[in-house]
Amino acid sequence: MIGLFDALIRMRLSLALIALLAPLPLSAQDASFAPGWQIDAQSSQLRFQSVKNVTKVESSTFAAFSGGLAADGTLSLHVFLDSVDTKIDLRNVRMRFLLFETFRFPEAVITAKINAADLADLPTLRRKTIHLVYTLDLHGVKKELETDVAVTMVQDDTVVVSSTVPVVIATDDFGLADGVQKLQEAANVVIIPSGTISFDLTLKRNGGAVTPAAPAPAEAAPVPDAPVVAATPEAPAAETATPAVVAQEPAGDLDLEACKGRFEILSRSGNINFHSGSARLQADSAPLLDSVADIIARCPGLKIEVSGHTDADGSPAANQYLSQQRAKAVVRYLVKKGLTADRFTATGYGEDKPIFDNDTPEHKTRNRRIEFALVQQ
Repeated sequence: MIGLFDALIRMRLSLALIALLAPLPLSAQDASFAPGWQIDAQSSQLRFQSVKNVTKVESSTFAAFSGGLAADGTLSLHVFLDSVDTKIDLRNVRMRFLLFETFRFPEAVITAKINAADLADLPTLRRKTIHLVYTLDLHGVKKELETDVAVTMVQDDTVVVSSTVPVVIATDDFGLADGVQKLQEAANVVIIPSGTISFDLTLKRNGGAVTPAAPAPAEAAPVPDAPVVAATPEAPAAETATPAVVAQEPAGDLDLEACKGRFEILSRSGNINFHSGSARLQADSAPLLDSVADIIARCPGLKIEVSGHTDADGSPAANQYLSQQRAKAVVRYLVKKGLTADRFTATGYGEDKPIFDNDTPEHKTRNRRIEFALVQQ
């Protein structure tokens, strides 16, 4: 009896030792992904596709994102929208200012909860498909979506999560319809009001080698690494990370064509707002105006016309005066940001230069605007 008891003890000790040494990255036994996993952005890719003029498909990427999987199965992915990369400088600027409005909404966040039991057999199967319900927070709108993803165990400490089919995102669902309209006007194209997302995300178990969010190209402005936050049950990876500021454009001063293109895009943004019948700027104008100040600072030696425009309501004389005062208010704001007053000319055009007929409230709103242009020298 004593010999049998000793044998059982030895067997239990052996099993315990095997359990400690065996690689079990996804544990169903305790429903845990401990100690947490992080997205390796350098070996991951996040792509989106859009269609213009009915048949032309354009594929773009995001250069910077971070996130991870916490021990309790909470998945988070932070996509830094300023890093949108279409491979064309001014197209990137249009996407940032006109569609995503990154000066207001700098990132998109995807969160989901994964059940470890669904992946308990992954170390044996090496690859399987699971159904994922997730929340997308984009452009100030949160929406629950679902899709199937393929999970592949490349190594015991490396897993790749991939889209099995492109994920369709309807622009109307996230308040992006106005941005699509502005893109169409800026590029003189017709854009289908939806896009598709596809991805291959490499996750490494915490403690392994993880590269930070992908940096900007070598010729671009220096980019601080996105902070890496360890995944714990209390704080999922990257949950408290500060978004990296990524500029997909040349560092330092911009050339003449880049400046002209940016001023034309900024003039279409429609995010400079005033109190009704007043030249007093609303507080929500600050994010865009701060971006305007930064761009003008990178266009040294150029003089800028800041012009105000109104709709046709009211008398022409009152509209001309109001537009002039609003242009001056914008110049005062930019000067307070450190730019010199002699670089600006404030002009009011009143109702004389509408971009739409003043026949609907939407058209009137678009006609009430501030524009930026280079002064001919």
